[in-house]
Amino acid sequence: MNALNQSFDPATAPDARAFRDALGRFGTGVTIVTCATPTGPMGITANSFASVSLDPPLVLWSPAKSSSRYPFFMAAEHFAIHVMGQDQFDTCGRFARSGDAFAACDWSRNEHDVPLLSGCLARFECTTSATHDAGDHSIIVARVTRVTTQEGSPLLFFAGRYGSFSDAS
Repeated sequence: MNALNQSFDPATAPDARAFRDALGRFGTGVTIVTCATPTGPMGITANSFASVSLDPPLVLWSPAKSSSRYPFFMAAEHFAIHVMGQDQFDTCGRFARSGDAFAACDWSRNEHDVPLLSGCLARFECTTSATHDAGDHSIIVARVTRVTTQEGSPLLFFAGRYGSFSDAS
């Protein structure tokens, strides 16, 4: 077993880097969240996505308050969360840098004008149900109104790097 080389105790001497590194040890999937805005479609790459409830169907994600895109997602009544495949690494990078990276994507709009990216492993079309303050982020809880899925290998994020899944056997 490997020894831990960093510690974080907010009661004594908070070390934000150690805390961030510890969070990075939890591998996650990668999503792109999209919404309509008065100036056009908006998207952002996020790994802060989780299921909440099967009945009713609820999910959540957590945008950073420091993001210039934050106000648009907090104001959005409708949005979509796209679970990205390993072949969509470049798309995730573009949306991490810019909210208007749609030119290089195949996409359409739903009945609420929400941009829907093609080719993702799963897509959750959502209506905002609740928002909660959460430190330097907010938590957006949403009711899922439609899902689509397709086969493929997931794009994963671990320790600050993108990667893919392999069987443990």
